[in-house]
Amino acid sequence: MTVIIDTGCANLASVRFAFERLGASAQISADADTILSAERVILPGVGSAQAAMVQLEQRGLLPVLPRIEQPLLGICLGMQLLGERSDEGNTTLPGLLPFTTERLKVGDQPLPHMGWNTLEPVDHPLFAGIRKGDYVYFVHSYGVACSDLTLARCDYGQPFSASVGRGNIMGVQFHPERSGAVGARILKNFLEIPA
Repeated sequence: MTVIIDTGCANLASVRFAFERLGASAQISADADTILSAERVILPGVGSAQAAMVQLEQRGLLPVLPRIEQPLLGICLGMQLLGERSDEGNTTLPGLLPFTTERLKVGDQPLPHMGWNTLEPVDHPLFAGIRKGDYVYFVHSYGVACSDLTLARCDYGQPFSASVGRGNIMGVQFHPERSGAVGARILKNFLEIPA
């Protein structure tokens, strides 16, 4: 069973439907025991880092996140919440991975970075079958710099991490549930990563 953490955000149902389209059952829950006993865990998020942290705190989920040992995938804001700090509201985050989220520096291009853009993945099971130049769908104004945590990069005025990860913890800045066949393949890959 895959459990989608109930962060109170707007994309919960669309993430669940994406897994159901793959023939996988997914349950939305804010219960610590349900989350910790799941085979896999999804941390979704849309909106601001500050608001998401308030929701996680109100649901009693902040102490749960560091205890997750099974494969964990953060999606969009959920990826940013894996880090230590966000410049969005100078927000302290759970710190599952050592990175800071910063406002994108895009020059004359509009923010948010919204729409289809290409990936440049590294060799990682999450991106099996995904090629350089494959398109996924983004909606964000803040991002994570490229580093040794980067599993895929993208460019929008500056290079940034389209995906990060280490060990059982992974995150994607884009929305796989809105990214057609490429997004579906990435979610399928996540389901096949050994628990």
